Amino acid sequence: MSRAPRSVPSHARRKKVFKQVKGFYGRLKNTITSANAAADRSLQHNYIGRKEKKRNFRALWIQRINAGCRLHGLTYSRFISGLAKAGIEIDRKVLSDLAVHEPDAFKALVDQATA
Repeated sequence: MSRAPRSVPSHARRKKVFKQVKGFYGRLKNTITSANAAADRSLQHNYIGRKEKKRNFRALWIQRINAGCRLHGLTYSRFISGLAKAGIEIDRKVLSDLAVHEPDAFKALVDQATA
């Protein structure tokens, strides 16, 4: 029976891993065992980072909205509560953008939330 050479797929696998770890320091970039572990870890960090980014942006939006509310003598929680009671459904991303770039429009929302 003839021998099946396995070098082509294994070289392809290694090439794929080394491409992922390009730019890493030390042995992580040129030893397959270390590179495999580093690549796996980096993918886990990527996954976690995508979730954290959403959390961080929401926190940033809330801080900006709070700062805008404080200028008009209102707290963030009372503002959000007032918007809910007034039946205004605007997400925090848009509210923070209004607070930063359109202070007059944000002031109108604050007035509606307090009424």
